[in-house]
Amino acid sequence: MSVRSVLGRRALQAVCVLAVGALALTGCSNSEDSGPAVEKVKVDKVDSIAAQLPDKIKQSGKLVVGVNVPYQPNEYKDPSGKIVGYDVDLMDAVAATLGVKAEYLESAFEKIIPTIQAGTYDVGMSSITDTKEREAQVDFATYFNVRTQWAQQKGKPIDPDNACGKRVAVQATTIQDTDELPDKSKKCVAEGKPAIDIKSFEEQSAATNALVLGQVDGMAADLPVTVYAIQKSDGKIEKSGAAYGAALYGWATPKGSPLAAVLQKAVQSLIDNGKYLEIAKNWGVEEGALTKSVVNGATS
Repeated sequence: MSVRSVLGRRALQAVCVLAVGALALTGCSNSEDSGPAVEKVKVDKVDSIAAQLPDKIKQSGKLVVGVNVPYQPNEYKDPSGKIVGYDVDLMDAVAATLGVKAEYLESAFEKIIPTIQAGTYDVGMSSITDTKEREAQVDFATYFNVRTQWAQQKGKPIDPDNACGKRVAVQATTIQDTDELPDKSKKCVAEGKPAIDIKSFEEQSAATNALVLGQVDGMAADLPVTVYAIQKSDGKIEKSGAAYGAALYGWATPKGSPLAAVLQKAVQSLIDNGKYLEIAKNWGVEEGALTKSVVNGATS
């Protein structure tokens, strides 16, 4: 299951801002996005978990986090150039639980895991899917259940379970493009129905724009990406059907390090005290909220 071919579910580009009152998306930018106004959730240190941090992190007082932007709403830059997003707020809450600060360093997505292995980053945070392949290289503390969510034009329904003959937009190389929609299309053909007309776009913004303009009948993307696109669409698109599938986003840490377990305990603490769900609701991604964080939760 992957966004980048077989490498993971992380998308290459961001959902761009839909211009209010216009049927066109603005261009993507790594350095600007108005984004939603989201308040930080106050979190207290939990001494018993903080005490389990590796000595290096205790002594420095910081978690060095490698991150690739943009991928709204999870991680991107606001107009001032500050890295923000759902992942950022959750990681900041985890850092507060551990009594340290998170320091975010930009990285190319494909370089995050090698840089963790080299010891430059403590954590990799970039909507990375926890997979068996990746678990051979790093360990993961899971924090989000990523599923597929379809969208449709307002008032123009499309059934994700019966989209035979329909035009459906996806971002190229995502799991929706490489696996999910081809499988649904094969089922259509096997039943004597027309295949799904899969429209692949290099950027998620282009896929979203095609739906807004009515050039396609539907769109399929990761749940938080679709939710964010809907929020930014000025009411022009809406959810179609329920989210489905199950994969886990995880924070990558060095293989065999105690850090993964510490992060997992911090996430679970936030789940148990309600702060985790509060952060998810602030970003409108509560449908993917976990009730239990684990270390290395991949099933494939």
